Amino acid sequence: MAFTQLASFRFCTILPLKTRTSLPLSSTKCLPSYVHAQHTIATKIPDNITVRRSANYPPSKWSHDFVASLKNEYAGEPYTTRVNNLKEEVKTMLESATNPLDQLEIIDALQRLGVAYHFEDQIETKLKSIYNDTINKQRLKQDPHSFATALEFRLLRKHGYNVPQEAFCSFMDLEGNFKASLCHDLKGLVYLYEASYLSLPGEAILEEAQKFSSKNLKAYLKKENNSSTSGDDAKNYHLNMARHALELPFHWRMQRLEARWFIYVYENSPDMKPILLEHAKLDFNMVQAVHQQDLKHASSTLDEVELFTEAVTRWDINEMDKLPDYMKICFLALYNSINEIAFDSLKEEELHITPYLKKAWADLCKSYLLEAKWYHSGYTPSLEEYSDNAWVSISAPLLLVHAYFAVPNHITKEASECILDYPNIVKWSSVITRLADDLGTSKHEQKRGDNPKSIECYMHESGASEAAAREHIHYLISEAWKKINEYQIGNTAVFSQLS
Repeated sequence: MAFTQLASFRFCTILPLKTRTSLPLSSTKCLPSYVHAQHTIATKIPDNITVRRSANYPPSKWSHDFVASLKNEYAGEPYTTRVNNLKEEVKTMLESATNPLDQLEIIDALQRLGVAYHFEDQIETKLKSIYNDTINKQRLKQDPHSFATALEFRLLRKHGYNVPQEAFCSFMDLEGNFKASLCHDLKGLVYLYEASYLSLPGEAILEEAQKFSSKNLKAYLKKENNSSTSGDDAKNYHLNMARHALELPFHWRMQRLEARWFIYVYENSPDMKPILLEHAKLDFNMVQAVHQQDLKHASSTLDEVELFTEAVTRWDINEMDKLPDYMKICFLALYNSINEIAFDSLKEEELHITPYLKKAWADLCKSYLLEAKWYHSGYTPSLEEYSDNAWVSISAPLLLVHAYFAVPNHITKEASECILDYPNIVKWSSVITRLADDLGTSKHEQKRGDNPKSIECYMHESGASEAAAREHIHYLISEAWKKINEYQIGNTAVFSQLS
């Protein structure tokens, strides 16, 4: 889900799930002396020195020594063997489930727990069968349970099946309003709310479903805040799910971060399946072990950086012997990849990726230059001007181009030529990433004296208040998601599966 998951991404590393240890915060005592000096000593800048703008970012709390000290027992055996055995048990569980609702709930749990990527073939087979059954028997429209209809609708749409919004007509009265009886069905409201975020442009029924479910969930939660639900595990579980969904729908969340939250919630679910829970915990901790190892490699001392830079500058394979072992791997990978690109570019009959990477970098530099010109001239662009440039300057297109070429089995000439002009799926994902980032960081960036962001541009252009501007940005994000949803429905384009 590379293209549709960028919007809510925030980097973090989490300790193993069995612990709740908080990470130590570094103090200023750990900082080099020159860092203290620039905060405590007033100096006069000579006239011939160019003063450069600084964002005044604080130093990282993740020192090299702290990163190097991270230990994770989940790398290698015996956990690899255990997780492989659990995979087979989960496959058996999914295959043996004959009731479509049971199958859907297992699939939903796998996705929320962050382990669905291990079972893509089995999930696709089950959903295809369910979809064919839905089309032939119109079972989805006749299901008496709103949560079952909403769950089926959401999962099928999420996987690109063209399920009509009219699936929810059976829960509406003759006047086109959702029935009042649904107001008391907490589980149904949560599932209906989540399903509404798979809407396409112009789908009035799903827009009404979102308003109806949102309004009633908020009212339900307000009422429950004044009462006790202790001892009612099922109700507490769905109350947690309701609060979480209202903060941000599942469709808009990062799967790995969502898994971290859901594992704890699922542990207390009355429908919890121990096999799924154990598999999710092991998988999360094993993936985290890999990320921690990568983080150690990325944190280099100054001396090591100088050695690596010297080796790259000389471009001499013999210089590799001077490097630490982990840097030898990095240098060798870089050396081989660049040489391979150079070699492939000489083969006229084969695809070479150098022009595509050059264009992506050039486009990013041009967008940075335009923002620099706006800053130095004091110009506040219109929201449209800002958006036309900012979806590139957020660097998402560059990252996605690199990610695409990093997966050799997917590279085709057709897709490479398409990505050169940035298909809409890239643009919409990048727009969401930029606008979501603005909502979270705009105030801090303004305090640092940065360029106006989307919120300030809209306020300047329309005279709107900050609250109204933020509401408008939320609306633009929602509309972009609808376009992405529409792109994924039955789309056989080159990026439909990668999105």
